[in-house]
Amino acid sequence: MGIVEVKNVSKIYPTFRLKDVSFSLEAGKITGFVGRNGSGKTTTIKAMLNLIHPDDGKIAYFGMPLAGHETEIKQRIGYSMGTVSWYPRETIREIVKVTRTFYTSWDDDAYKRYASLFGLEDNKKPIELSAGMKVKFNLLLALSHRAEVLILDEPTSGLDPFSRNELLGVFHTLKDQGVTIFFSTHIISDLEQCADTILYIHDGAIQADCSKKAFMQEYGQAGETLETILLRLERWRDREAFFK
Repeated sequence: MGIVEVKNVSKIYPTFRLKDVSFSLEAGKITGFVGRNGSGKTTTIKAMLNLIHPDDGKIAYFGMPLAGHETEIKQRIGYSMGTVSWYPRETIREIVKVTRTFYTSWDDDAYKRYASLFGLEDNKKPIELSAGMKVKFNLLLALSHRAEVLILDEPTSGLDPFSRNELLGVFHTLKDQGVTIFFSTHIISDLEQCADTILYIHDGAIQADCSKKAFMQEYGQAGETLETILLRLERWRDREAFFK
């Protein structure tokens, strides 16, 4: 059993359907969740956080079902859904002061360490931050309560190349400490740098769930990078759907 289990999760919208999504996350591994915009990545992540209610399926963390154990589970996981949606005119210091009260495992030393790493000053306000710095702030809050699992939706979006590499280095450090990381991205080079496992979704359905090495061997052709493999698979699936 994985540290996170997603089994047959489905969600039906008028113009989109998430179709029996199943996968598990192994402790201390980095899983890259990839697919084009609108493929179901954010819907899956929202279901994993109980931000939307699936029509079917089950989700469990640490051997506990999310239903009925949400408060306990969310003490042990960190998550970021992109840019900051906090009060834009409050200082970071005041936002952190409130946020830390929700977590019994809040670690001030970790907060200071990552704030320094990300170059965030606690007298700044979200309205004064660039898009990249807003992403860093959301990640800072997720990293400051010693989370065992990190669930991140497009965490490197809006970051400059240096900051992205810096963040991927943080991922490797956290992995070495036993943290499980699950992140969606459309920046394939990020997966090439740090992912252990590739989870590929297309049109609401999981198409591949395997190690990065196995994915390259199964779907790659001579001389192809991970990016060219995924682009070719997407074009092939588009043609397949067109001729149905």
